[in-house]
Amino acid sequence: MTFGIREARRLYGTDGWGNGYFDINEQGRLVVTPTRGAAGIDLYELVSRLRAKKLRLPMLVRFPQILENRVDELTGSFRRAIKEFKYPASYHGVFPIKVNQHRDVVEALVRAGRRRHLGLEAGSKAELAVALAQDLGQDGLIICNGYKDEAYIRLALRGTALGRRVVMIAEKPMEIPLICEVSKKVGVTPHIGIRIRLRARGSGKWEKSSGSAAKFGLTTQELLDAVEELKRHDLLDAFELLHFHAGSQITEIKRIKTAVKEGARVYAKLRALGCRLTHLDVGGGLGVDYDGSNTSYEASMNYSVVEYANDVVYSVQEICEAENVPCPILVSESGRALTAYHALLLCDVRGRTSDLGNGELIVPADAHDSLLSLHEIYTGMTRKNHREYFHDAEDKREELERLFDLGYLSLRDRALAERLHMRIQMEALRHARADRFVPDEFEALEKRLITKYIANFSVFQSIPDSWALDQLFPVMPVHRLNEEPTVQATLCDVTCDSDGEVDRFVDSRDVSSSLPVHEIVDGEPYIVAITMIGAYQDVLGDYHNLFGRADEAHVRVASNGAVKISHTLKGDEPTDVLRLFDYDPDAMAKGVETEALAAVKAGRIKKSAAQAIIRDYRASLKGSTYLSF
Repeated sequence: MTFGIREARRLYGTDGWGNGYFDINEQGRLVVTPTRGAAGIDLYELVSRLRAKKLRLPMLVRFPQILENRVDELTGSFRRAIKEFKYPASYHGVFPIKVNQHRDVVEALVRAGRRRHLGLEAGSKAELAVALAQDLGQDGLIICNGYKDEAYIRLALRGTALGRRVVMIAEKPMEIPLICEVSKKVGVTPHIGIRIRLRARGSGKWEKSSGSAAKFGLTTQELLDAVEELKRHDLLDAFELLHFHAGSQITEIKRIKTAVKEGARVYAKLRALGCRLTHLDVGGGLGVDYDGSNTSYEASMNYSVVEYANDVVYSVQEICEAENVPCPILVSESGRALTAYHALLLCDVRGRTSDLGNGELIVPADAHDSLLSLHEIYTGMTRKNHREYFHDAEDKREELERLFDLGYLSLRDRALAERLHMRIQMEALRHARADRFVPDEFEALEKRLITKYIANFSVFQSIPDSWALDQLFPVMPVHRLNEEPTVQATLCDVTCDSDGEVDRFVDSRDVSSSLPVHEIVDGEPYIVAITMIGAYQDVLGDYHNLFGRADEAHVRVASNGAVKISHTLKGDEPTDVLRLFDYDPDAMAKGVETEALAAVKAGRIKKSAAQAIIRDYRASLKGSTYLSF
């Protein structure tokens, strides 16, 4: 069967995880459509344009229009649900700044959400300072989560005095009296929220952040005690919002509905106690389908944004009507769903690890008997005997290793034995794949024989959750997609750490341990995209091996279909990351210069050599921290 675009879409799963933003065009290239229904952006052509602007691979590319589209989808889904169910209150979305603190991202979301009541969530004093500096419009909420000291509370109250709706969420009982005390000092009536700890738990990788053992939230008794404490301070009417959190990246809609119903029931009971609550914050948890399977697997979700909104609205309304209390204004903190799709990393493959299975293989007639025996195993292997011969080859390999250790084999003999053994493994695996049932030993062998492509990026800087949490991100080549890939490979980064490798990939049936890629053509770039990294990744990344932030571009599609590069940022240079860790690059360079001149004076090197040393050292402090293209 001829390999074409349809087969490529199936192989890389773009019809699933692409969500309308990612597809493959007729030229066999990955395209991004920031605004659904508009023109797509050819990523291979985009790389050429960005390189012409002196940007370097790896490149982080952002698509602000995807952020705008995600705001529209989330708020529009709630708006339609409210209309369908005749819900008597409104919805206010909130973006948690911790998900992506970059100014351009936050400000793009604020612009897109200003007329849709989108607010911000802050978990620290610095994030609160960011939120207070934004124009959120009249109805934009600022939700203050996290532990608080007097300075945090004071800053929140100053925001309230400015007319902003800043709601401080009490995460622990001790925060209630502190909020009351500071409010009296400042002379500003606060907007208070309380986070409750639900029995209901989320699902997926972050399930432990919810439930009765969660880090934050008040128990039922602590909630009742907090109400009494507010009464004593004559601030019960300041208690406006009830908050809960069922977890991040919740994979099952059933878990969301259970949590929402429990939270709504607590809200209704508090209203019955005389609390004048006006808002119910259902927290985060809205998932992203990273693998496109639409299942409850940890990298997916078995529901849509529309279903999420419908279930939240319907469940809260059902409880409130049963308890005969007013329906609250609904709030959610959906950061991952808003930002994940908008950013991707483009990196070039620099080569592959050594492949002992390639090249001409000649065994001399006068070779050691054990080598000749291993060669006979290779030439005599068939589909019928491949398993037996494979085991014989394993025994013979051990024998040859012992002979080398005892000094009976030369290095050339050892090299020939290694290549023969690799050929036998590959041939045995080829026969095993043709069988109906593949033994476990050959499944393990297949993983060992996977080729490693060396890609110009750092896992720890660009996709730290891939390393730390085994999170799955869609990865694929950006070109040659109309050619059938003939290599199964993992992606090794350029750090000197064996953990710097991506070995989990989207697959139509399961998570694959390898990625289908093409043979590298000498002299031609081979570019790979790591997609859906807009949530958490580029704010959690570290500087392992002093690899810094990559060059960055913000790209939009104009109304006439033209691709516009609206903004570019140079990534870190070595001097930037050195200063980050308290080195002084100027002093370092002067030290090397002093040493080089001393070597000239001592007669160890010539003056021209010293000048070259100084020049090259100073040049090494400039440019990209990554490999040059």
